[in-house]
Amino acid sequence: MSAPRRRRLTPDERRAQLVALGVNFLADHPLDELTMEELSAQAGVSRALVFHYFGSRQGLHRDVVGAARDSLLVASEPRPELPPVERIRDTLTRIVEFVRDHRGTFYSLVRGVASGDAAVRTVLEESRAANAQRIIDVYLELGIPDTELLRIGLRAWVGFTEEVLVELVVDGDRPVEEVVAFLEQSAAGVVAAVPR
Repeated sequence: MSAPRRRRLTPDERRAQLVALGVNFLADHPLDELTMEELSAQAGVSRALVFHYFGSRQGLHRDVVGAARDSLLVASEPRPELPPVERIRDTLTRIVEFVRDHRGTFYSLVRGVASGDAAVRTVLEESRAANAQRIIDVYLELGIPDTELLRIGLRAWVGFTEEVLVELVVDGDRPVEEVVAFLEQSAAGVVAAVPR
């Protein structure tokens, strides 16, 4: 009796598989170690096939970092049914839990900005802009005036938050509630410092 034939993946399925393998690779390795050769070996396909889907190592990094970014943004999507202050706490809690559960991937995501590749930096900046807009929207809903300083301060707070998450969650083991409380207070401090 012959072994059952494996189903051939469609191009979209193959691309999704390769991106997922790349994201999983980030759990234990920095982005710079993700190469076409490494991914082809993990997937059991030729380097030429990986090249076909991504075009270059930079294209591979861009797509993998984009998928990691999307996972974080989906996992931390604000729940509009919650009151504003509770929404901030809930969103921060889910971000901290995501980072705790995906330490290596988060580290590669936020440290990927050190990449010399402009496309990877753009993906990371899009993530930061989306996270900043989420917090800005909540404070605007609370009646805080929409000013340039508010926007600059909360965009900078996102970078601060990334560093806190790396230090206290990726490299540390602080309780989720403690990290969330610190981040909530720091955001409120930024908002309080903005002249009205």
